[in-house]
Amino acid sequence: MHGHEASSPVSFLAHVGRLPQKGMSVTIEADAAQRAALAEAHGLLSVEKYRAELLVAPWRRNGVKVSGRVEADITQACVVTLDPIAAHLDEPVEGLFLPEDSKLGRHGFEGGGEIVLDADGPDSPETFSGDTIDVGALAEQFFGLAIDPYPRKPGATLDTGDDGGEESEFQRKLKSLLGKS
Repeated sequence: MHGHEASSPVSFLAHVGRLPQKGMSVTIEADAAQRAALAEAHGLLSVEKYRAELLVAPWRRNGVKVSGRVEADITQACVVTLDPIAAHLDEPVEGLFLPEDSKLGRHGFEGGGEIVLDADGPDSPETFSGDTIDVGALAEQFFGLAIDPYPRKPGATLDTGDDGGEESEFQRKLKSLLGKS
């Protein structure tokens, strides 16, 4: 969350300067325009539902932990037939944040200490400046990771078209999309 990135369609700035000890609940329910922007940003045919339920809580001395779930109903194009495929996403969201001037965040980098990375362990904390964190953008990152990059309709196979000049269903649909006959 460092720097100025492109704003998320579901951006939600959580004020973390004075978080209650038990944390602050945040619910993000995307409206039609936000769902359309999410679909375009992630190469989907449509996003029918998008909801993130998050808890923004204090972590260690001056850090912030964001946890929760993002759920969505999406429609993608099959990579073989281009037919629409509906999918339901239900993904856990987890993020740790430290102020950019935190000693805890610099300890391993500037102190000459070793940094041990565990591929299955939690991600290292991200830094933030000021007193807000865009928890909506964090939830969108987990949404994006949950999308199947190669959705395939059940039973769809990639026909290479080597059967005596017969066009595959994929080739016909691709031509129709491109406006070629």
